[in-house]
Amino acid sequence: MSGAARGEALGAVLSGAPGGWWGRKSTPGKVETYTRWSFHFFAVAEIAGIGLAALGQVGGWLAVWLLILVCAHAVACAVTASRALDWTRGRREQPVTLLWVLGAVTLAVTVAAIGISERGPDSDDVQGATGTVFAGVLVFAAGIGALGVRRRRRIFALVGGYAAGAVAGGFPLGGSVRGALFVGVGVLVGGGSLAFTSVFSVWLLNAVYELDAARETRSRLAVAEERLRFGRDLHDVIGRNLAVIALKSELAARLARRGREEAVDQMIEVQRIAQESQREVREVVRGYREADLDVELAGAQGVLTAAGIRCEVTVGAAGLPPEVQSALGWVVREATTNVLRHGDAERCVIAVRVVAERVELTVENDGVAAVGGSGGSGSSEAGGSSEADGSSEAGGPGSGGSGLAGLRERLAAVDGTLEAGRVREGVFRVVAEVPLVPKGAVL
Repeated sequence: MSGAARGEALGAVLSGAPGGWWGRKSTPGKVETYTRWSFHFFAVAEIAGIGLAALGQVGGWLAVWLLILVCAHAVACAVTASRALDWTRGRREQPVTLLWVLGAVTLAVTVAAIGISERGPDSDDVQGATGTVFAGVLVFAAGIGALGVRRRRRIFALVGGYAAGAVAGGFPLGGSVRGALFVGVGVLVGGGSLAFTSVFSVWLLNAVYELDAARETRSRLAVAEERLRFGRDLHDVIGRNLAVIALKSELAARLARRGREEAVDQMIEVQRIAQESQREVREVVRGYREADLDVELAGAQGVLTAAGIRCEVTVGAAGLPPEVQSALGWVVREATTNVLRHGDAERCVIAVRVVAERVELTVENDGVAAVGGSGGSGSSEAGGSSEADGSSEAGGPGSGGSGLAGLRERLAAVDGTLEAGRVREGVFRVVAEVPLVPKGAVL
């Protein structure tokens, strides 16, 4: 593989292309990864801002030792931050031992900085470098340590303790009360700011996970509502007929005991009602009952909005024939159900318009999350209808299955067509077209 090809492949992975490392992550996973690497960047910032600064101020082995001390402290901060984030997500126990280790490393680095200041070369550069290392590691220790505690009082105590330590250690560095207080205030402000940033980042990460869980719950409830609606339709169809069958069967039994010929008529009526019920059940299961397009559009907008998906509905046609409304209504119901079940959409656009004596319904969403071909009418993507799994809450399995196949059967009955597939990166579109005057209609 050439260098250019390797660069393109790496760019595809990092840019979140479908199937790439970033693209396979969920939204909360991406936020967690960003948060985690932000705290790792703090370690890099500590090394660059403190260790390399000290290396530039003083030379020789003294600068090397200061850099080694800062690097050791940065590694301790990075490990503590990683374990603390795992703890906040409930993946491991509270890293109490690591917090004490971080405190011990911080104490060792500050004591070493004070020792170098007192015993090392008497120069302004050395004093400045050791002072920067002393205050800097305390600031980062306070900010990162706040990740490992939960209560507000303990966070205040942690930051205050490091600030008090800065005041106590500032006397050998500054040589005066004013200088020690100045160092303490600097650590208090810097450490407090970093601690606030850490706590807020954790709160934001937990909020994203909770919102994602709530969204999944709303999606499951929306699908359950579709199932309940289907169940109610089925109950309405067969409930009344079964009650009539029970009554007429009981009447026929009584007439038969009396030897009356009317019992045969009652049983013939029972047979007729049973056959009619069987036909109506088939119509419900296959989705041949009429659906009102306006009702389905309003229901789709309400369900998608409740699931946290922005839904825009545009209707450029009115007074459509009942056959057209029924066919397009089932397309809306099926497409909406699959947007909720198979994708991670943030926006869905539904449009109805009349083009050249044909009614065109378009359902487009940005929830494609799986790898697949583009544009084909038989493609099955996340965020679109899933023909492969044969699932459809909106309508039961027809003679030819459900999903895209079931929709095509319904549209074929009114001389309609269906196309579905990816139209661009991350976007799935379903387009149904039905003649304004279906074949066989009486004018």
